[in-house]
Amino acid sequence: MKPRITVLTLGVDDLERSLHFYRDGLGFSTEGIVGQEFEHGTVAFFDLHAGLKLAIWSRKDISYEAKVPLAAPSSTEMTIGHNVGSKAEVDQVIEQARQAGATITDPPHDTFWGGYSAHFLDPDGHLWEVVWNPAWELEP
Repeated sequence: MKPRITVLTLGVDDLERSLHFYRDGLGFSTEGIVGQEFEHGTVAFFDLHAGLKLAIWSRKDISYEAKVPLAAPSSTEMTIGHNVGSKAEVDQVIEQARQAGATITDPPHDTFWGGYSAHFLDPDGHLWEVVWNPAWELEP
């Protein structure tokens, strides 16, 4: 299998609330909610970079389509890493997330490995890490 991940889909409990958080709070580009004409198809997509998209979709609809039981969400299942170019940018993104309604779980700080990071939870408890890694070069 070639690694061609093109969409990261987050299961959410309130599509409108999550749309507001990502579009209006974090400034992610989207055409808004689509697929309302389908019983289990209401979703919103956000353009990230280089063909990668973030989707928000009802947890109940994901459960239905994938034929897996709906379980309690957990913030420790995975993190979404957002790499930035400086410590100041970590601070800026964390403040933007806080103003958008995120819960800051780990304020910006120097890491043991020489970087600088912080964590926040979106309105549905999805865990994001905002990090500056001095060893990584970011594409413009």
